[in-house]
Formats: sequence, C-alpha cells, structure tokens
Amino acid sequence: MKISPSVQISCVNFITFRRKSDGVGHHTDHFPILGIQEFSENQLQGCHLLFNELHGERSIDEPHKHDFFIINLFEHGKGNHTIDFMEYEVGSSQIHLVFPDQVHQWVIEKETVGYQLMISRDWFESFLPSLRFSASYYQNHPVIHLSQEGLETFRHEFQAIQKEISSENIFWEVIQKRSELIGLLISKSVEGAFKDFERYHSNPIISKFLQLIDKYFKTERSVSFYADQLSISANYLNIVCKKNLNASASSLIQDRILLEAKRLLKVSEMSVKDIVYDLGFYDHASFSKFFKAQTGMTPSQFK
Repeated sequence: MKISPSVQISCVNFITFRRKSDGVGHHTDHFPILGIQEFSENQLQGCHLLFNELHGERSIDEPHKHDFFIINLFEHGKGNHTIDFMEYEVGSSQIHLVFPDQVHQWVIEKETVGYQLMISRDWFESFLPSLRFSASYYQNHPVIHLSQEGLETFRHEFQAIQKEISSENIFWEVIQKRSELIGLLISKSVEGAFKDFERYHSNPIISKFLQLIDKYFKTERSVSFYADQLSISANYLNIVCKKNLNASASSLIQDRILLEAKRLLKVSEMSVKDIVYDLGFYDHASFSKFFKAQTGMTPSQFK
C-alpha cells in the first residue's frame, strides 16, 4: 500500500503538531482516551504509525490514556515517567513501553534525546505476537535497559522508519515489518533481563490466566470461573499463582479491578456512581470499602 505525498506530509508534520499540542489541556481535570488520529494533523484515516523525535524538555502534567501502543527509545534521557501509577526513572539507553488503555504522564528534562513510535490499535493487534511474551509481563516491566550495542541496533531501526515515513511514496508494508522487527528485538532484550522472567513464563497457565482476567474482570470475580476456562481446578490455579507469582489467584483478579478503578477515577469523566456500575460492584458502599481496603483512601479522595 502506498500513501500519497499530501498524506505523507501530514504524517511527518505530526512532530510539529505534537510539540504545539504538548501544552494543551494540562489544566483540565480529565483527559479522554486519545486515538492515534488525534495526533495526526489532518485526522488521517489509515495512518497506522506515527514517528516522533523526543528532543529537549517536555511534560505531561495530567495522566491520560491512549488507544494505541507507544514505544519510546531514549538515547539520552533524564526525568520521570509514570505508567499506571508506578513511577520510573527516565535514563539513557532505555526503551519505555506504554500499552493501549494504560494511564501515563511524564516530565522529561532538557538533556533528553530520543525517538517515539505510536502504533495504532489495529496494527498493534498484529504487532503483539512479535513481542512473544504476554502483555501483562511487559506492563509489569515497561522499562527495558539496553546495552550500547542494543541501543545502536534499535536506533538504526527507528531511523530507518523515520527515513521511510519521510519519503515521497511511503510503503507501509516496509514500516509495518520494521516495527515487528523492533518488537522481536524488544522480546530478545527482556529475555533473561528480569529476575521474574521464568516465573511468568515457566507455566503457560499464568499468562493465559492473566489474559482471561483482562478480558473478564468487570463481570467475573470468582477463581472458579477462570479455572473452568483453563480446564483446571480452582485449587490448582491458586497453587500455580502462589508458586509462580507469590500471590493468590483472587488477589490477581482484585489487582486488575483496582487498576481499572484508578484509571477511571483519574482520567475518565465518569462519576463514581457510574464507575461502581461499570466495574460490577453491588453498590457505592461495597466499592468504597474495596477501594479503601486496597489504597487507604476513598474513591473520592483518590479522584
């Protein structure tokens, strides 16, 4: 598939548009879930990947969501990046991953030099297999430290995408394949890099269970439901979770509910009453009791 010169210019102009929009909306109370088209100057239909250079100081003061996948490559970096309410230091020779629907904000200082790929949800669905491991694993390890050789390899691929997306006639198939290669390089970089890698991937039940939680957590709370989906007993599922993740199966379900509650309270315009309904709680009191037990705050205080 080719893209016309007029469309190509709009995709590349994303760099300018992004910088102009960095300060927009910082003083509002809530952010919408932003699709990749929001960052394309002419609201393009069919621009599945956007490239951005990260040079100098910038900040996102209020947490917000994206409906697309983000890969940040920091050649030189200094600052802080908060993803799903966990703060990570921005440093040199790093990859930072932000998945669709995650909440994030950052403060990046002037020394920063890096690159960013925004991949649409449509492309992300086909891109995900190249990461090789479960999305939940990466969400627990969104920052990947690179060797100098690894940094140079990633930089070459990012710059190749930048060159292609700046050409007069863009071949999106080439860009898509290069982005998938970046996904494979990411999976290669994380293998063995984290101490809990084997715990997550030594037993396939874990990754399947976490995927099921992500799909059904709003309506299904019982361990037995997920055990049935996995064709195992609830007791065995609990044993596997405790052995591999040092957590009970029920606590993993509760963790996912809590994360979504935090996301909705921080970035949606939904009332607490609507959030209670959306997350499948019986009433406001039961939601407040659950939330306070987990965080020490009422939902209204957190919001």
